[in-house]
Amino acid sequence: MIRTTNGSGRRILTFPAVHPCVNIAPSTLLSSLITLSDRIDNFKHKFFSSNKRNAKNAIRLIQLFQPFFHEIHENHSNLPSPATLCFSELYFTFQKLLFLMEDLTHEGARLLMLMESGRVATMFRVLFRSVATALDVFPFDSVEVSVEAKEEVLLLMKQAREGRFDFEDDDKDLVMCVKNVLNLFEKRVAPNKCDLKRVLDYIGVLKWSESNKEVKFLDCEIGFEWLNEEKRKVGFLSSLMGFMSYCRCVVMEVMNCEEGKGNKKIDTRRENEMILSCVNSDDFLCPITLELMSDPVTIETGHTYDRSSILKWFRSGNAICPKTGKSLDSIELVPNLVLKRLIHQYCNVKGIPFADSGRRNHDIARTVQTGSDAAEGAMKLLAGFLCESLENGNVEHKNHAAFEIRVLTKTSIFSRSCLVEAGSVPLLLLLLASSDSSAQENSIAALLNLSKYSKSRSEMVENWGLEMIVGVLNKGVTIEAKQHAAAVLFYLATNADHGNLIGQEPEAIPSLINLIKDGTDRSIKNGLVAIFGLLRHHENQKKLLAAEAIPLLVNILKASEKEDIITDSLAILATLAEKSDGTMEILQFGALHVAVEVMSSSTTSRFGKEHCVSLLLSLSINGGENVVGHLVKRSSLMESLYSQLSEGTSRASKKASALIKVLHDFYERRSSGYKASVIPREQSIHVW
Repeated sequence: MIRTTNGSGRRILTFPAVHPCVNIAPSTLLSSLITLSDRIDNFKHKFFSSNKRNAKNAIRLIQLFQPFFHEIHENHSNLPSPATLCFSELYFTFQKLLFLMEDLTHEGARLLMLMESGRVATMFRVLFRSVATALDVFPFDSVEVSVEAKEEVLLLMKQAREGRFDFEDDDKDLVMCVKNVLNLFEKRVAPNKCDLKRVLDYIGVLKWSESNKEVKFLDCEIGFEWLNEEKRKVGFLSSLMGFMSYCRCVVMEVMNCEEGKGNKKIDTRRENEMILSCVNSDDFLCPITLELMSDPVTIETGHTYDRSSILKWFRSGNAICPKTGKSLDSIELVPNLVLKRLIHQYCNVKGIPFADSGRRNHDIARTVQTGSDAAEGAMKLLAGFLCESLENGNVEHKNHAAFEIRVLTKTSIFSRSCLVEAGSVPLLLLLLASSDSSAQENSIAALLNLSKYSKSRSEMVENWGLEMIVGVLNKGVTIEAKQHAAAVLFYLATNADHGNLIGQEPEAIPSLINLIKDGTDRSIKNGLVAIFGLLRHHENQKKLLAAEAIPLLVNILKASEKEDIITDSLAILATLAEKSDGTMEILQFGALHVAVEVMSSSTTSRFGKEHCVSLLLSLSINGGENVVGHLVKRSSLMESLYSQLSEGTSRASKKASALIKVLHDFYERRSSGYKASVIPREQSIHVW
């Protein structure tokens, strides 16, 4: 009967408690009350960041109820309805009180709970007034209890009704201190570090990891409010997040960066990759549209569809399950939140924009905007502080500044713009030459995040950054630093001029090839993505051939079982095959047979098959009749190509149609005895 709150997703200061059923057995009701009171009593050992005295008084009052509950439970199996009503109301109130205790001790919510301490004090007062009201109806005349228990309950009623649950003076002082700091942020004035430390000490945020929890929690709350379009609360939460971000960097400036890194715990990508390795990405596609679902919902039969697709299906008059054909008694849609979270993780790992347009627009807006003047001021002050540390600090301070920039720029576009404008790019580039592995890795990771902001890319190139970044790619102290460097080159290559300049760096393409040869999934992935970015510039294609990229890519296709790595390898090979010299080398290393096998495999992704069709089409047109003749003999290929006409993307469908025509024309010529080749041998292929 006790409602479990762990993992329920309940928001702070919301109380989703429900009344117990009216026909519940009194013994069960009393057992639940005893359990609830025990759980509340356990909070006496926990730390309260605010409302310390109120929480202590509340726990003490709940403890005083326990003998009364036990006496009733042991001596009375049947209770009159007024007694049951009393205990039912107490259960309802106690559950709210339990939620309040959970919120007050919630790790990550300490600053927010301090700022809400006046409201929380009022909640305590209201809840214990409710306790007194519930006890008013208890029928002492018809339910026999000991004199001591009755006197105790009457005293509790008085204390609950008259007890002072006020906005505590210490809380008031600290709330005012935070507000004063926020006012200084709005005026672009750096606050006194002692004031910041006073707040952190009071709420028990003493480590970098604890302050980082606060920032993450507030960021999550802001995300909820953006969805709900609660702009007023967004401003308030953004200000608190700015306060805590500033504290994390400035007050804890000499912390050991390893505490924050925690073996790369700040980067959840590996964790996501491990989770996603256990699922089939085809399950993320809507069975109706075969597109990635943005809002998966489950219907009565247990099958999941994208909300917009299944609604369109129902509106067309179809009251059946599209997959099973079973008639539906109900067309109720149940959100599949677990699957939605997995799809979101999948998109993050693969670099795919999440298709939830409404949510994504909100997310983009809140990373571009700060939400409040105080948050904007805090970020600009912080950018200046970190750049000062990078320029004039010792090795430890420089490392910490790079690490903080890495964290701040991971998701926030506004943070990136502030740090670029403050001059962080050339300072981070200088730090790449550090022999300290942590400093080099943090600086290249920070540059990776900044490279997602277009204005930073020209700064990197203008400050001789290409040579430094390629240097890390070639001789980085750690493999992680090399992986980050490859990703930076990918973003830089989005500019045509930059892509050409990267190709002109003698060690750039060979170093990417060596990174792929490292063999770890992330090294292969980052290396392939960077190479694909460089292929947008035709001057780099011959350099890739000279670096012996094709045999490496063919071996990856033969050996790898990772869907995204196979897809990326096919994309590069398809691009190289558009030119005849690329086609000849691809054929020389036996990629034709491998491509046909990949095309016919049921495990190949939709995008992988699209690139596979492109590759086979280019090989057919540039490779001549020997290639086409080989493909015509592969009966399974034609079946796969026809499936692309209906199941593939629009681009895959067009390319499959073109390849089918090439194969049919060849077959008809051979059938009629016409031997001359009509397939051009030298041309660049661009079929869209």
